[in-house]
Amino acid sequence: MHAIGVDIGGTKIAIGVVDEAGRILAQVRRDTDPDDVASIDHAIADACTELAKAYEVGAIGVAAAGFVSSDRTSVQFAPNIAWREYPLARKIAELVDIDVPVVVENDANAAGWAEFRFGAGRGSSDMLMLTIGTGLGGAVVVDRSLVRGRWGAAAEVGHMRVVPGGHYCGCGHEGCWEQYASGSALVRDAKAAVVALPHKAGRLLELAGGERKKIKGPHVTTAAQEGDELAVELLAKLGRWIGEGAASVAALLDPELIVIGGGVAGAGDLLLLPARAGFEAQLSALGHRPMARLELAEQGNEAGVVGAADLARH
Repeated sequence: MHAIGVDIGGTKIAIGVVDEAGRILAQVRRDTDPDDVASIDHAIADACTELAKAYEVGAIGVAAAGFVSSDRTSVQFAPNIAWREYPLARKIAELVDIDVPVVVENDANAAGWAEFRFGAGRGSSDMLMLTIGTGLGGAVVVDRSLVRGRWGAAAEVGHMRVVPGGHYCGCGHEGCWEQYASGSALVRDAKAAVVALPHKAGRLLELAGGERKKIKGPHVTTAAQEGDELAVELLAKLGRWIGEGAASVAALLDPELIVIGGGVAGAGDLLLLPARAGFEAQLSALGHRPMARLELAEQGNEAGVVGAADLARH
């Protein structure tokens, strides 16, 4: 059975028809306004109706960045889109021209499930997925089942408190892990380094057009891949934060595999090797227990679409 997967970003939506092997057969994209939730509903419904004209579809899965209700119908809270106790599944079902179930899933859960079923996690039974983007999302698979928790809010690992009195977080607290292990943290540190270490920041500034405020994560990755010392150090710092935090999660979950995905994962070994070192340095009982593997995600930007579709299908 084919299913439609929808991955809702801050300003864009990706919608695709996915087969049972996790292959995207057709895909469209729509621009959206995160403050206009009705326009998001209509954009999703229009795209789903368009795709359903060419493919027989049995379910629609929607990956949303936010806290999803335990019955997978509503988004209770989202930091970057104006959803508050929002019945997203019902809104889409009322607008779409096909009579199929609509299932809402947290976007990191969807991406993690895609990696578990079709990507780096194939063949594993217990996996932690970390999505390193603007923030830090997580997905947990235990004994081949996705962990959602009683209220649907499990695996929000980015909001574990790691630095008391640390940087403010969009969740309303301070010192959350995602404030140190995310693309936003990388950009913040890069901008600070330009001020503190101007003699080392020439290439970063050049890539940003000479303006510190325009530095973005891909600039750091590009400079690091060219061998720029400061950029390599910035990615290594981010990697260590990812690895050390993952060791804390491993103390609770004991996964066999930790998958690192999201935009920052494009840095490859420049991020992965420091993450592995940080994980090993902080893992409890090191040398007396098997150590989880840390690997890069394989599904890329399509993970949300693929995972949402597969979760809705099953």
